[in-house]
Amino acid sequence: MTIPIRQSLEGVFLTGLRPGTTRTGLPVLRARVRAQQWQREDGSSTPGEPVTCDLVVFHASTQRAQTRFRPGDAFVAAGHVNVYDVTRDGKTVQREEFVARRLGRDAARTRYNVTRTRRWLRPTTAPVAASSSGRAS
Repeated sequence: MTIPIRQSLEGVFLTGLRPGTTRTGLPVLRARVRAQQWQREDGSSTPGEPVTCDLVVFHASTQRAQTRFRPGDAFVAAGHVNVYDVTRDGKTVQREEFVARRLGRDAARTRYNVTRTRRWLRPTTAPVAASSSGRAS
C-alpha cells in the first residue's frame, strides 16, 4: 500500500475567494494568501520572511467554499505549485500559484462556532406488526 503525498500550504487569506472561470470554462476560485516560511538551524526552527502568493481552487462546490472563507481566516491546503510567466511592461516575470485540490480550515489557528440542527431520535425497536384483517376463515 502506498501513501499519497502532496505538497501542502498553511497560511492566511489576504483577500476573499473571488469566483472566475478557466479558459475551458471550469469554475475556479482565486485568492491572495500569506504563508510563513521557517528555517531549520541547529535543530531549531526560526521564522523567516512571509511569502505572499496566489491560491487557486478548482472545486465542484465553489459557491460553498466562497462563503466559508473570509480575509484573515487560517487555512490548510493540499495540492501543487504551478509556475507561469507573465509579461508586464515589456518584461517577463515568473509567478507562482498554489493549486489546491483540497482546502480546509486550520483548526489549530481558527476560532469558529459550530451550529448543528437538532436531530430527532430514531426508534430503537422494530415497528409493531399490523394486525390481521379480521376475516374469518
